[in-house]
Amino acid sequence: QVQLVESGGGLVEPGGSLRLSCAASGIMFSWYAMAWYRQVPGKQRELVASITSGGRANYADSVKGRFTISGDSAKNTVYLQMNSLKPEDTAVYYCNAAHRWSQDVYWGQGTQVTVSS
Repeated sequence: QVQLVESGGGLVEPGGSLRLSCAASGIMFSWYAMAWYRQVPGKQRELVASITSGGRANYADSVKGRFTISGDSAKNTVYLQMNSLKPEDTAVYYCNAAHRWSQDVYWGQGTQVTVSS
């Protein structure tokens, strides 16, 4: 059974930092591209950052230079380090795993990030 479990969300003031974690089980970590998405009520879920099994990362323009995605294959965990947070970063953040050679896609349950003073 595949599980993606996110943690690390919370309330932070503008300019602060948070690190999200996504622990994956039931998958071969190296067979998947991992990503973080976010969604606010009434809007579509949007891609924040992604990383391939080879370590190549991509970012949405809105988070470039502030967020860093990384993976630890030994722990089957992907991280999202978020710095210089802004109120517009407020959203539910979801972990995503997409199989490299099939249509298999998995989602975590989401973790709330709120940036507010």
